[in-house]
Amino acid sequence: MNALRFHGKGDLRYEKIPIPQVKAGQVKVKPAWVGICGTDLHEYLGGANLCPTTPHPITGETIPLTFGHEFSGTVEEVGQGVTNYNPGDRVVIQPIIYDDTCSACEEGLQNCCWQNGFIGLSGWGGGLADHIVVPQSTLYHLPPNVPLEIGALVEPLAVGWHAVKLSPFQRGASCLVLGGGPIGISTILALKAKGCDNILVSEPSPTRQAFARNFGAHHIIDPTTTDLVQRTRALTAGKGAHIVFDCAGVQAALNQAVHATRARGTIVNIAIWERPCSINTNDFNFKERTYMGVATYAVGDFKEVLDALADGRLRPADMITRRIGLAEVEEKGFKSLIHDKDNQVKILVEVGGGK
Repeated sequence: MNALRFHGKGDLRYEKIPIPQVKAGQVKVKPAWVGICGTDLHEYLGGANLCPTTPHPITGETIPLTFGHEFSGTVEEVGQGVTNYNPGDRVVIQPIIYDDTCSACEEGLQNCCWQNGFIGLSGWGGGLADHIVVPQSTLYHLPPNVPLEIGALVEPLAVGWHAVKLSPFQRGASCLVLGGGPIGISTILALKAKGCDNILVSEPSPTRQAFARNFGAHHIIDPTTTDLVQRTRALTAGKGAHIVFDCAGVQAALNQAVHATRARGTIVNIAIWERPCSINTNDFNFKERTYMGVATYAVGDFKEVLDALADGRLRPADMITRRIGLAEVEEKGFKSLIHDKDNQVKILVEVGGGK
């Protein structure tokens, strides 16, 4: 079968590999649509980081690996013992790999597993292939009124959903989102779905500013021309944001965001930082602010996102800014996100097609 394989920095290869065989408890899926993630791009630009160069403790695999962890597809075959899925079912895949034995997993925190990984980054195949075999536990049925194309957005949407869910958000809270990329927009959509009526977004790119506004942001702040702290306070009755969601991972933005957060406010870090950041702990102590991290999504978040898509609380279709084929991923996908990132939110790869 055809697959797009990551071999190392700047090295993607469209190649033939064996078709995976279904075992007990597993399901064979034909991927339909696959999103290109910023994590994929970081691996491509900087070399294997999340992708293992020594055997992964759960999958036992190393690069080269098939990319693609944001994807939807159609069930082709089910293994012995699988009862909830049948050939033809439309599904999305929650790609977290966890050992189910560590202390975090024992507490139901599979997304914090001490040995975790991701389908499409750590082994077990990936969505950028003609076929993939995954454990039944990773699958979720796609609601009848949600297209497969939108199903490929569930994974990034779940990141924003989980961050808002884990934060101290309550109706009436003012929220500042740093960054208008895919995760920033996913966070805006989650806040809007949960009834936030004062969403502020800090984003320098005019194109991404427009995207953020179209997806529900109430106020847009360009931090290169406007004092983020003063403007945030002006839009929050002089008090500052209740919650800041950092989707940018930029030191300068974090420095300003701390002072844009009100007393006893919370900064939620969603971004994966490329290098260590620094904070002045006194800025937190003297205003009793909280800094917290969130990790992807927990078991159950995919179902909540799918329900919100089905009933219309989440409307993410305009996140899709380009559709390409499997053989075009590097030139029209990765390189477009590198050289034209301000005009792209989510590029989807059509592998198997379908509605």
